[in-house]
Amino acid sequence: MPETPVAPAPTSRWSSAKRDHARELFTELAGVPVTDQIHKLIRDELVEMHMPLVEHLARRYRDRGEYHEDLVQVGMVGLINAVDRFDVERGLEFSTFATPTILGEIKRHFRDHAWAVHVPRRLQERNVELNRAIESLIRELSRPPTITELAKYTELTDAEVMEALDAGRAYTAASIDAAADAHAGGESPYNRIGGPDQGLEAFELRESFRLELAVLPERERQIVILRFFKNQSQSQIAEQLGISQMHVSRLLATSLAQIRESMSDN
Repeated sequence: MPETPVAPAPTSRWSSAKRDHARELFTELAGVPVTDQIHKLIRDELVEMHMPLVEHLARRYRDRGEYHEDLVQVGMVGLINAVDRFDVERGLEFSTFATPTILGEIKRHFRDHAWAVHVPRRLQERNVELNRAIESLIRELSRPPTITELAKYTELTDAEVMEALDAGRAYTAASIDAAADAHAGGESPYNRIGGPDQGLEAFELRESFRLELAVLPERERQIVILRFFKNQSQSQIAEQLGISQMHVSRLLATSLAQIRESMSDN
């Protein structure tokens, strides 16, 4: 997958003092039991310290139809895994060790969110444009837009909007239905990483979608509304509800499956 050239990684501009501090933290982390609260504090500090590396790597994939924030969330999975696996005694710079792991998670995200069937490129690009327009209109209107409102906003016809949104249903099929690879232990890629569901964003335009929310328990319904109607990230939802981001991801995946099943039955 071609990558967009970007500036050198932020860690390449670190001072020697900051590099030494990171190595000291990794050395300290290795000597503290995982069950110790100190271990968590050190681990969190290392993750926060290296977040700019994830931001930097995620920018390589800008203009590919995925929101930067969502790619950063995916990359954070790789960063956390790298922090947990890093051995300071090997003499490698952490950024050198972590970069392949972070990029691997991002590339896996694109692989799992592939178009399930062949869709003309113009429709793929138009679907991305429409999804961005949906987000903007939801913020502006505080509700999902109608087809006519979306057509007016994007200067397309109603028929062109419907054609692109129908094509969008081919997107994310792999992310929800495909079996995970052996590395993931058989877990669904959507559960493993979490991320945006652009197929659902197309469903939101249909008037029946609001009614389908009634099939969900109250908490799951709240999570879907916060994610797709209020444009909150999974991390923001997790903080607001007092649960983990991964738990939010799993609840979203389950909720989407319920909504799709209900819409299919109807």
